[in-house]
Amino acid sequence: MPDDDLIKELLGETETRMQKSIEVTRHDLAGIRTGRANPGLVEKVEVEYYGSRLPITQVATVTAPEPRLLVIAPWDKQVIPAIERAILKSDLGLNPASDGNVIRLPVPQLTEETRRNLIKLVHKRIEEGKVAVRNIRREGIEHLRAFKKDGEVGEDEEKRTEDQVQKQTDRCIHDLEQLQKAKEAELLEV
Repeated sequence: MPDDDLIKELLGETETRMQKSIEVTRHDLAGIRTGRANPGLVEKVEVEYYGSRLPITQVATVTAPEPRLLVIAPWDKQVIPAIERAILKSDLGLNPASDGNVIRLPVPQLTEETRRNLIKLVHKRIEEGKVAVRNIRREGIEHLRAFKKDGEVGEDEEKRTEDQVQKQTDRCIHDLEQLQKAKEAELLEV
C-alpha cells in the first residue's frame, strides 16, 4: 500500500527532526556553566575575526587543565583582544585574563543567586526545545491532514498516525525533562 510508505516516511522524518531538536538543546545546556570548567562553555561564543564572526573553537584551542580553569590558546595572537571582548559580552559571567599568549578563564564557585539564574536559563532552554518539538509535531500533523485531503490516507490511518506522532512528541518532551533534571542536579551540586 503506498500510504504505508508515506506514513513510515512521515513518522521517520518527524522522529529525526525531534531528536535533532533534543540534541540542539543538549548542546545548548552544555554551554551553561556549572561549578566546573568545561571547554563546551565557550563553544558558542563568537569572535569578530577579520570581518567574520567565528566560534572561539575556530580561532583557538580551548582546554580545561584544572577543574576551575579554562585556557584559551589562540592560533593568532592578534585575536586575543577580540576573544576577551566576546567573552565579556557573552552571558557566561566570566572574566578573562590574558598574558599576551593565552587567555586564562577562571570559573568561580557558583553563588546561590548565580545557581538560581542558571536554573532559570536551563528552564528557558528546555522550554525552547519543547516548543521546537511541538512545532515539529504540528507540521507532521499538517502533512498528515494534507495526505488525507489528497486521498492518500484514510481517516483511520490518519487517526492512528496522529496518535503515533503524539507518542513521539511525549517521548521527546520526557527526554527534555530528564535533561533538565540532570542539568539542575549538576548546578545544585556544591
